[in-house]
Amino acid sequence: MKGIIVAAGYGTRFLPATKTVPKELLPIGITPSIAFIVKEFVDSGIQDIIIISSRRKKALEDYFDREIELEALFEREARQDQLRKILPFDAHITFVRQMEMRGTGHALMQCANLLDGEFSIVAYPDDIVLGPKPLARQLIDMYEETGKCVLATILETGDVSRYGVIDPAPDGVGVRGFIEKPEKGKEPSHEVSIGRYLYTPRFFEWLEEGWKHHGSGEYYHTYALQKMISEGKVAFSRVQGQRLDTGEPAGYFEAQLHNALNDPSLKKVLAHFVEEHKNEL
Repeated sequence: MKGIIVAAGYGTRFLPATKTVPKELLPIGITPSIAFIVKEFVDSGIQDIIIISSRRKKALEDYFDREIELEALFEREARQDQLRKILPFDAHITFVRQMEMRGTGHALMQCANLLDGEFSIVAYPDDIVLGPKPLARQLIDMYEETGKCVLATILETGDVSRYGVIDPAPDGVGVRGFIEKPEKGKEPSHEVSIGRYLYTPRFFEWLEEGWKHHGSGEYYHTYALQKMISEGKVAFSRVQGQRLDTGEPAGYFEAQLHNALNDPSLKKVLAHFVEEHKNEL
């Protein structure tokens, strides 16, 4: 079982910050957003993690490297609380580079030779889910029940025209169709896919097959996903927990507020700010 984090993109929605800092290192509170995904994987029993990055994101590799001098300092001063914050995750992390920005399908192909015939959880760090059961574990449980690829979904009651929307099968588990950004009023459901997927080795076979016929431009993972759906090999699992969408500034700000509400040291600061500025809100 492998965990894959797709982190090669430009992060243009967060410029100018992301000119020099990878979007995945922007913090929620004091924790880089990518660390939430790695923790999710580790808590789900995934020890082998692949991060797909690019040449502009060497800082990601530095973040997951050890800081030996600082570790030694905290050890000498018996500052165990600080030491715990910088110790590496209990996982083997491998970096691969997407040399050209040619879409999500092309990105996933960069690590296909490292999967050893195992199924994998693919994560896009924009989506962070907090709750008692890690999201990756939820997908693994559904895979163990069905033997199929699994899409993480949420029920979106409003406009779904900016999402990938599934057409659920009558059994409430299978997926019989998938439409990317459907025209308003023509959506097959309000069950929308978010940035977490469990893919079987068969999915990567279709990914390679589709690339052979792909011309210029970006190549997306949805080609292989549609092929798996046509074979009846895709299920969905509705997310259990609090989903934070950090893919754009407004959602990122909301995630910061959510973090403050759940941090006793920050909750008082937030409450004081709201009270002081309530007439301006």
